[in-house]
Amino acid sequence: MELDLSPPHLSSSPEDLCPAPGTPPGTPRPPDTPLPEEVKRSQPLLIPTTGRKLREEERRATSLPSIPNPFPELCSPPSQSPILGGPSSARGLLPRDASRPHSCAIPGAQVVKVYSEDGACRSVEVAAGATARHVCEMLVQRAHALSDETWGLVECHPHLALERGLEDHESVVEVQAAWPVGGDSRFVFRKNFAKYELFKSSPHSLFPEKMVSSCLDAHTGISHEDLIQNFLNAGSFPEIQGFLQLRGSGRKLWKRFFCFLRRSGLYYSTKGTSKDPRHLQYVADVNESNVYVVTQGRKLYGMPTDFGFCVKPNKLRNGHKGLRIFCSEDEQSRTCWLAAFRLFKYGVQLYKNYQQAQSRHLHPSCLGSPPLRSASDNTLVAMDFSGHAGRVIENPREALSVALEEAQAWRKKTNHRLSLPMPASGTSLSAAIHRTQLWFHGRISREESQRLIGQQGLVDGLFLVRESQRNPQGFVLSLCHLQKVKHYLILPSEEEGRLYFSMDDGQTRFTDLLQLVEFHQLNRGILPCLLRHCCTRVAL
Repeated sequence: MELDLSPPHLSSSPEDLCPAPGTPPGTPRPPDTPLPEEVKRSQPLLIPTTGRKLREEERRATSLPSIPNPFPELCSPPSQSPILGGPSSARGLLPRDASRPHSCAIPGAQVVKVYSEDGACRSVEVAAGATARHVCEMLVQRAHALSDETWGLVECHPHLALERGLEDHESVVEVQAAWPVGGDSRFVFRKNFAKYELFKSSPHSLFPEKMVSSCLDAHTGISHEDLIQNFLNAGSFPEIQGFLQLRGSGRKLWKRFFCFLRRSGLYYSTKGTSKDPRHLQYVADVNESNVYVVTQGRKLYGMPTDFGFCVKPNKLRNGHKGLRIFCSEDEQSRTCWLAAFRLFKYGVQLYKNYQQAQSRHLHPSCLGSPPLRSASDNTLVAMDFSGHAGRVIENPREALSVALEEAQAWRKKTNHRLSLPMPASGTSLSAAIHRTQLWFHGRISREESQRLIGQQGLVDGLFLVRESQRNPQGFVLSLCHLQKVKHYLILPSEEEGRLYFSMDDGQTRFTDLLQLVEFHQLNRGILPCLLRHCCTRVAL
């Protein structure tokens, strides 16, 4: 091996670096001799390889036999997903303490920070066209959570006390680009059970008849499905009307107006309930604005009620000036205004998002390749050990059936073990099994539980269990029904050395809180509705 250690611009002789004795100070150096300050001893020298060396290595590499890769699953082709990043970056996730600017070396990619409900932050590297649905699917995989259409990104502006849920088709990078530089705006990853509630049949009407009108007065006796169809049909002209309190120039200056929401925009009447064009005052354009929920209306804006919402123009970046803040009388009317605004703004695209979410839930393999899994996940198979020898279950339906039967058998075995006499330590273990469940939130206040349920959507059956603040030994079941949160006290009782839990003074007793929740997921009991959705917080 021949290496040339002397680059043409640098000599290894010390005489070339220091002047020879007797040389006058003003004598110029030869042109090929560098100045003393150009010598950087702390940097390594670049050792070029000769051409003959490269040719020998190329011939040696081509002469070697090809060895097959023993781990092909670790060398998967690059993903076509808008989420950038390989396995080393956890499918687009950067480390928690990554302090990188909102741009990266990959062309068109951006770094977006996503917060969880516990305040933890995760930096996500996404492409320019990545939608909110793509980012949610990647975060669900990272958190090992169950994938469904209820996960969503929420755009929060704490300094304005505003937040709204991003639609599945919205570009995350475009939304972030509209934020003020250096502000506290952020994305929050959490559940939103009310996202597509307007397309589902519900026991109560989402649009009260007194608030629904149309130019043809054809809304009398119209069904919920036909009303939604009218909103989606661009040729129809549905209209939402009702009284709202509009904020004036002062902080506490609120005035009650009769408002109208149409495809052309939001208006209010300056003369009672008159619809005469001379009395209508234009407020905002539906297509050029976004609607937000006001979270701290009484404190920041002096709202007379807690049911406020805000229409924010897209061109408005910072400050309170230009915000159109309204206050409704109750939660049902606010939900009606918000749902109608979304239908007018997005139209058929909103229904397409709902259909795609349902398709992913029912047929996860029909939309392309399944999500990337780790090498250890690919080696897992369903096995049946009921016979003398184990066998691999290849049919997915049979594997699901076996898993359900095994879970049911485990539950029966657990109940049988709890029915036997056990020491006090076993009783305490049975009583503490609820602490591992997603619906248990520990010692939080009544107001905090109402806030959590309200953030994840006021839909029937959304619940959580928390410790009681008044009764140290009791618990509280917080349940949403008819857009209101109700609280049910769970008290423990002991009989013959056994600990029970009950919500009806001991008439219906349960060995632990897990059994109580599972029972009311199938039976109403004393509750107004079944327990359908658990209010959970996932840490990123």
